[in-house]
Amino acid sequence: MSAAAGSWHHVIATFVALRRVPLPPASIQQYSVTDAAGGPYAITTGPDGALWFTMVHSGRIGRLLPGGEPTSYQLDPACGPTIIAAGPDGALWFTEYQAHRIGRITTDGDLDEFPLPAHGCGPFGVAAGPDDALWFTETAADRIGRITTDGHVTEFPLPVTGAFPSAIAAGSDGAMWFTMNQANAIGRIGLDGAITVHPIPTEAAAPVGITAGPDGALWFVEIAAGQIGRIAPDGQITEFPLPDRAARPHAITAGGDGNLWFTEWGGNRVGSIAPSGAVEEHDLPTPRSEPHGITLGPDGALWTALEIGVLARISVTRNPR
Repeated sequence: MSAAAGSWHHVIATFVALRRVPLPPASIQQYSVTDAAGGPYAITTGPDGALWFTMVHSGRIGRLLPGGEPTSYQLDPACGPTIIAAGPDGALWFTEYQAHRIGRITTDGDLDEFPLPAHGCGPFGVAAGPDDALWFTETAADRIGRITTDGHVTEFPLPVTGAFPSAIAAGSDGAMWFTMNQANAIGRIGLDGAITVHPIPTEAAAPVGITAGPDGALWFVEIAAGQIGRIAPDGQITEFPLPDRAARPHAITAGGDGNLWFTEWGGNRVGSIAPSGAVEEHDLPTPRSEPHGITLGPDGALWTALEIGVLARISVTRNPR
């Protein structure tokens, strides 16, 4: 029996009753970084203490030092840059979904692009691994890719077809973990390329974002089910329904406060969930602002990319839990 098939018999699903807590004061400021046609999508903190973000509709990479003015770098306008992550080499790495390339940009703005072997593979998620390489997903090719900092690419086929692998993150166990949006599962790939598949208990949950949590587990969002999921290194899955099941959570990141922060694309909110399952939600000031990526900023606040051309900064005064 394959590792993928065997894993289907070892997942324990736990549904946890939602516990809401009173909302603490939240300060949300919005910073315009492009026009509404630019489409800020993903965001990360770079090694230079600045925020770096993709503009999926205009084919640009943006940079914002908190307190400063935004700058940007033009790519092929139709390349569709999506996820961006800090690399082990002091540069930023990103996927070009429409151009089927992996991009690298230094903090000085020098750009390199690496075409991928699989034609039409649609790279989406990218994250630094524990092996000083970048790992990425190929949504249309059912593969996980690995690229070294000098551009050498290796690809690993998934044991599932039509899986649409999406976001990817490094786990505490030395492996890479990724969402399989259309296979309704979470995947794990070891540095040797061995893949294990863990199905999500809720049918058609459509997981997207995933991140390593402070508790040693991976946390992910279920965009179609309106839930936050947690998967332990042994494959045990816990699911937390959100108050608004139509919120369409999209991206998730670890905050500096011990909680996981996520965007609600359909609810126009940013939320946080404690490892205990307590959820807090914060409405964004502008209606229909389409929040996508989210990251812990260099200033200790949470920052999210809004597709309307804005980055939003969320600072929360915590109540004791």
